[in-house]
Amino acid sequence: MTFLRLPFVLLLSGVLGLAGCSMHQPVALYQLDSGEPGQPTQSSGMAVVLGPVSVADYLQRETLLQRQRDGSLTAATDGRWAGSLSRDIDQLLVRQLAWRLDSQRVVLAPASTGFSPDVQVLLSITRLDSGANQPAILDAQWRLLDRRGQVRDNRIVHFEQPHQGSSAAQVQAQGQLLQRLAEQLSVALKPLANQPPIVQEQPKKVAAPVQVRKEPEKPRIPMATPIRTEMEVFRF
Repeated sequence: MTFLRLPFVLLLSGVLGLAGCSMHQPVALYQLDSGEPGQPTQSSGMAVVLGPVSVADYLQRETLLQRQRDGSLTAATDGRWAGSLSRDIDQLLVRQLAWRLDSQRVVLAPASTGFSPDVQVLLSITRLDSGANQPAILDAQWRLLDRRGQVRDNRIVHFEQPHQGSSAAQVQAQGQLLQRLAEQLSVALKPLANQPPIVQEQPKKVAAPVQVRKEPEKPRIPMATPIRTEMEVFRF
């Protein structure tokens, strides 16, 4: 009886082992494709502060989301983001802008003390996703503030990128969308590179009151008053 049970025990152990291996299959990790940005050469180029960059709440996770035909989102089972998607977006845009503007002075907000930017970019990304049967889509809005803090440009953009359907192809398409965003953003930034310097206004001096020199007053001559006497004058 014991001999007959042995093959069954071995078979059951093998099945459980295979099930354990299938449950612990490695999950692919993905990062955004930043393309091949060149190295900026100008150390005194345009000074740009990128940020704050706000990313939609549903993207604040490591899960790689899949957009369905009905517009719903589901978590991918074969991959996830390798770290923070928001940080990947920040780093991709900084490198792309520095390369396209040819400037070493493109930094993320908050800038260090003493850094005086020519332009600050306020960026909001409200959508960045795709699906196996859905194109990659990026919706964003930017505002450009000049040296005086005045809004010089305000734009809402929408990009779409087709792909082959796999998770890797979708991530690559999303990276290409962010590269297109950086390209259009750099075009909007370049005209603001030659802003006139801000002239510090000198405080206005209050004029001292002019003192008028007064002439010394002349002594007044008392007026003569008639003196009455009791003498009378008679005429004949």
